[in-house]
Amino acid sequence: MAGGEQRGAPGRPERVALKKEIGLVSACAIIIGNIIGSGIFISPKGVLEHTGSVGLALIIWVLGGGVAALGSLCYAELGVTIPKSGGDYSYVTEIFGGLAGFLLLWSAVLIMYPTSLAVIALTFSNYVLQPVFPNCIPPYNASRILSMVCLRNYEELTPSNAFNFWMTPSVGHLALAFLQGSFAFSGWNFLNYVTEELVDPRRNLPRAIFISIPLVTFVYTFTNIAYFTAMSPQELLSSNAVAVTFGEKLLGYFSWVMPVSVALSTFGGINGYLFTSSRLCFSGAREGHLPSLLAMIHVKHCTPIPALLVCCLATLIIMLVGDTYTLINYVSFINYLCYGVTIIGLIVLRCKKPKIFRPIKVNLLIPITYLAFWAFLLIFSLYSEPVVCGVGLIIILTGVPVFFLGVYWRNKPKCVNRLIESMTCWGQKLCFVVYPQGGVAEEEEEAPSARSQQPTSETAARK
Repeated sequence: MAGGEQRGAPGRPERVALKKEIGLVSACAIIIGNIIGSGIFISPKGVLEHTGSVGLALIIWVLGGGVAALGSLCYAELGVTIPKSGGDYSYVTEIFGGLAGFLLLWSAVLIMYPTSLAVIALTFSNYVLQPVFPNCIPPYNASRILSMVCLRNYEELTPSNAFNFWMTPSVGHLALAFLQGSFAFSGWNFLNYVTEELVDPRRNLPRAIFISIPLVTFVYTFTNIAYFTAMSPQELLSSNAVAVTFGEKLLGYFSWVMPVSVALSTFGGINGYLFTSSRLCFSGAREGHLPSLLAMIHVKHCTPIPALLVCCLATLIIMLVGDTYTLINYVSFINYLCYGVTIIGLIVLRCKKPKIFRPIKVNLLIPITYLAFWAFLLIFSLYSEPVVCGVGLIIILTGVPVFFLGVYWRNKPKCVNRLIESMTCWGQKLCFVVYPQGGVAEEEEEAPSARSQQPTSETAARK
């Protein structure tokens, strides 16, 4: 994690602040590590189940990478135009106002990040336990407990067999297949959450995106080809741990390498998710949308400890609800909903502030193409899984009264304010945290002309 003390010039006192120490290589590692984490080890089964053929499943994987690339291009423009940590949340708050930003933050803190972390943790436990229970699904309690501890058959690829459908997929099935595949690609926007800790973000943010997304798409497509050459579609669908089955078919006595490798990958993915999700809580608290304690960082390590603890607690709760594939549908639907709203914001910002300084400016066909696919996916997902998607929408809307009670209502009774202050003070002592002291502001690196054209950040209170 990025951390350490931010030191001032000679003669100045040391400041407690987030450091700019994420270079291009580290930025690529954040994107690739967060995307690959666990998705490629669990999503192939869900994609194949909904597509009904090997060939169509591979097409879904390639298209998923293409859609992620379109979205990442839009986020690259937003990231260098509004160079603030917080990603989608910061952009939506800047463009649409406090309520829209809070609802996105609410859904991210309650559903998106805890659910993604829960799925990765459950994948970790399933792969570690699968060799112990080779002929059955690992026990429920064992997988949950372990999750908490972690916080040459080429015939299937011939055209005649690859598109041999054992079921006829409907449009709704294709939408669900995209949702399953999109979970494997989730994380392509995570670098935007730590923009303020990125060295030269206007160069390294787009470069990291352009390097990482094609590389991940290549890896995913050929990993699925490897799966299909080693086992039949029926074997893949019946497997509880695809990579373990793959290892047993090809590696023999060395098949233990696969669960160990997957466990290491997912464990690293959890670390990456915690790194970025805690920065989202940090940004939300800094804007006044979350308790101020979450905007504080450790006095020595300079990491947002309270925000990390909140993310871990929410993940533990989500982990006890629902199975892996239902959780994936929940998080993928809400992820895409938030992605679409953010990219709509790109078009709105073009209309509201056409002269704002944009180091990167994508062709308008890119966000329009993404939004066309986005609308298709959401409409048919609602049609195919109305309960799952409906529950997700209801959870997002529960943030409306929370916003007006917690953020918009400023003249709270003194007893409420005293209670909040005492809890904040207790949390500071427990976690040994304070407010960041200055830090290296992005404005210090910008030319005066560029700085004068930057969008002004309106606080949540004025919204």
